[in-house]
Amino acid sequence: MSLILKEWPRAFLYGVLLATSLGGLPASAGAGGLYQKAGGIEAYIGFVPAEITQGHAATEADKPMHDGVPRGHHQYHLVAAVFESGSGARISDAMVTAQVSGLGLSGPRKAMEPMTIARTTTYGAYFELPGADLYTIVLTIKRPGATKPVTLKFTYDHRNP
Repeated sequence: MSLILKEWPRAFLYGVLLATSLGGLPASAGAGGLYQKAGGIEAYIGFVPAEITQGHAATEADKPMHDGVPRGHHQYHLVAAVFESGSGARISDAMVTAQVSGLGLSGPRKAMEPMTIARTTTYGAYFELPGADLYTIVLTIKRPGATKPVTLKFTYDHRNP
């Protein structure tokens, strides 16, 4: 048996351990796009088709996540992970809203609900992305005790979904 085949299980195990140990830390990312930083807060966002979230556990007893999964071909779930810039600690006590707008348009603003998965909190809400477009996402993050909210502006290219 070759050395590569003998060492593969060990290398695979190390890879899995490394990936899971770093999973709780915010990744390093360049400026723009799906990562933004301002006012002592860093955030990463992402979209997934709404149908992928079907069957997800309720966020509260007897209440489906975000009042249920919307139907339709152009429905997407926006997820935001929010961190303190200095410490990298995940922020789980904020009021977060998002506005998703197509190019030259003013889109809806929605409250993003906190979601706890694997003991980490992210924020989420459903939005309609009706076509191939360049979307602007404005997150407003208000922490308890803060005098004013932090606003982060993202760009999401949905022209080749």
